[in-house]
Amino acid sequence: MIKRLALCCFAFATPAGAHPHVFVDVALRIEARAGGVTGVEVTWSYDAFYSLLLFEDMGLDSDADGKLTPSEEARLQGFDLNWDAGFKGDLEAYVAGSEVALGRPEARGARVVDGRIETTHFRALAAPAAKVDFKSFDPTFYVAYDLAGRATAPATCAVAITPADLDRAYTLVEEALYKDPPKDDDSYPEVGAAFADLVAVTCTP
Repeated sequence: MIKRLALCCFAFATPAGAHPHVFVDVALRIEARAGGVTGVEVTWSYDAFYSLLLFEDMGLDSDADGKLTPSEEARLQGFDLNWDAGFKGDLEAYVAGSEVALGRPEARGARVVDGRIETTHFRALAAPAAKVDFKSFDPTFYVAYDLAGRATAPATCAVAITPADLDRAYTLVEEALYKDPPKDDDSYPEVGAAFADLVAVTCTP
């Protein structure tokens, strides 16, 4: 999750049950060849407030104009890809209903757009697959990912997006918090998957 990715974790003046803390717009760009899906390019656009916190933590944008100099932008490259062992990158892939591993992230740039930090990386599938499902989410819902239909693929592939059932997701949160109220963020129930849209990709030769 993003709190693990950033160089420093930040304290928010909210109760432990008030999730999420960070909001990220996510876009998926499917890459494929004749054998099917080969990987996915992931773009994260951090919310404006969290971007400001990152600027401060990293000593960037000293004139507070929401823009970075070339040297500052160079320091931003790959800042959120130093993942802990076992971290899935808040993205899961499934083939024939079973989860499949994605490769380590390959940096593809970082920039600032309208005052928000935007980063892009690529994750490869171990083997091409004709049909792959993707879900982007933080299990503990510390970070809220908003796909909002931003999933694209080559012309040989079809993309179908099934939105999350938010009524069911929030009911799940309420039930989990009632059953076992979290003492802190680390003990928050893993409900993030319920808020994830399903991106189904089907490719033809």
